Amino acid sequence: MEHEQPSVRRLAWKALLRWNKGGIFAETLVARAAAEHKLSPSDRALLQALVYDTLRNLSWLDHLRKALRPAPLENDIRVLVQLGLCQLFVLKQAEHAAVSETVKLAPARARGVVNGMLRNAARRRAAFEAERETLPPAIRFSTPSWLVRRWMLQFGEADTLAMLAWNTQTPPLYARLNPLHPMDSVPEAWEPLAEAPLWYRVHGPLPAAALQAGQVYMADPSTRHSVRLLAPKAGERILDACAAPGGKSAAIIGATEGRVSLLSTDAEAHRLPMLEENLRRAGGQDVQVAQHDWSTPCPEAWRGAFDAVLLDVPCSNSGVLQRRVDARWRLQEEEIARLAALQMQILEQGAAAVKAGGRLVYSTCSIDREEDRALVDAFLAAHPEFELAEDILVLPHRAQADGAYAALLRRK
Repeated sequence: MEHEQPSVRRLAWKALLRWNKGGIFAETLVARAAAEHKLSPSDRALLQALVYDTLRNLSWLDHLRKALRPAPLENDIRVLVQLGLCQLFVLKQAEHAAVSETVKLAPARARGVVNGMLRNAARRRAAFEAERETLPPAIRFSTPSWLVRRWMLQFGEADTLAMLAWNTQTPPLYARLNPLHPMDSVPEAWEPLAEAPLWYRVHGPLPAAALQAGQVYMADPSTRHSVRLLAPKAGERILDACAAPGGKSAAIIGATEGRVSLLSTDAEAHRLPMLEENLRRAGGQDVQVAQHDWSTPCPEAWRGAFDAVLLDVPCSNSGVLQRRVDARWRLQEEEIARLAALQMQILEQGAAAVKAGGRLVYSTCSIDREEDRALVDAFLAAHPEFELAEDILVLPHRAQADGAYAALLRRK
């Protein structure tokens, strides 16, 4: 007898329970469950929405849970109630479906409690939604208090609140066309970005065939800023030092019509096959892929060998909390100082690969000053042979895209 296929809500509950134990990203848990149970595209989308939106709104959902029942709940029941509240308040599902389907998942001993809490929540929906506007930002927008305080100091109240609100929303999907392998036609539902040629906001199913053929690359338009500052030219020798999975390398290939000598490296050997495949699809002619950890010294063969170097360094992900739903819950404030030290190591070693008169672009998907301009200023103070030509800080709520930082440095 075949086992009954578990419901999508049960899969979401199990994924959230596993996420609570730590050590696995939400993205990985969703992908595993979808593959294991061979979910249809619509069921996979529902699973992702259930898991991601619960995590994006976790503090507020738990605030509601405590308001409905101050007494502690067992961990599995607490997570189940959060999932039910997400369906009611975030996904706006019909009450009968959100409540009854969630109650079905509960063990018999807890069904009465879960049913009572969710029905009470539905009755009090208007009051709870009005109250949300009055709650402290850390609860209202489900963001650690230390990060809210840090942003208030760096960006002020108005930008911080707008950014926190942005991070609770489902991120748009974007695609960049490959000018070397043009699509026959762009789907009518896609919206071109006026400020970013070749970029589109994607609506509808992903174009699997076009992705496979290297005609289109899924990325966020914030990634274009570092490549714009780098300004790669045909005939140059360029290093993309932290390259996997290859989005910026592919953009460099496209910007030079493939007429560039490109070395793309990554610290992790297991990422290289995917990186190489992505660059092959992009149309690179003279492309090499190599493993190197840029927190260690620049190899002698690469010292002063490149016209331009792109360093897209590991960071706190503070600019992409909307897209990377569990990053806000993994990050600790003391981690930013540790990351900044690592970033400086990478910048020091990557700079050694730039030849005289060459260019270096330092970029992050962080918006934190300690990882961005403050770090660049400290590097320049220690390296007068470099000068700052231009930098840009992209705040996500203003750009309606991911946040990012990029700085163009020139070697004298």
